[in-house]
Amino acid sequence: MLDLTRTQCRYVDEAPGGTAPSFCISHKDRERLKGQRGRTIWLTGLSGAGKSTIATVLESALHARGFHTYVLDGDVMRQGLNRDLGFTPANRAENCRRTAEVAKLMVDAGLIVIAALISPFRKEREMARALIGADRFFEVYVDTPLAICEQRDTKGLYKKARDGQIADMTGIDSPYEPPDHPQMQTHSDESLGQTVARLLVLLDLP
Repeated sequence: MLDLTRTQCRYVDEAPGGTAPSFCISHKDRERLKGQRGRTIWLTGLSGAGKSTIATVLESALHARGFHTYVLDGDVMRQGLNRDLGFTPANRAENCRRTAEVAKLMVDAGLIVIAALISPFRKEREMARALIGADRFFEVYVDTPLAICEQRDTKGLYKKARDGQIADMTGIDSPYEPPDHPQMQTHSDESLGQTVARLLVLLDLP
């Protein structure tokens, strides 16, 4: 049972000026309970680059080691919270912002978050880093060439874009800006196991 007489616990009502509530339990408390440090691995790259596959296997590896995790997949986010967004540059930026806000809350809860979304613009990825915290944000560039992504074309999006059926397709008629200094960059010639092993080293969780 929580002994409130021994806890520095206070609450400030939200005021018109925007004063936020101050809760009893800090993110350090949540991390201590979970025995881990909250952080976000942000996987960015073209559609079909392999981001979701990497996220799924990495989460499985972390779960097997006893870590508390959650995957924020771009396609899943667009089915719920971001379903009102299209694919214009402004909508893509908002998609990134909302995902970063959710990741920030999950990191505050002490979770290891794996975000897998195209997030094509450097400015928005830097916004996510600033929002979550540079020491808790790991940008990983899933560097798969466009030609390979088109060969996979698991969703048929590239073919539709080439045929003029859809617009604002990243890599076709909408730009992708590769990270300047990612914490890690994957390569299409390495195995999935090698990629995940390097990610675990990056997180200092071999």
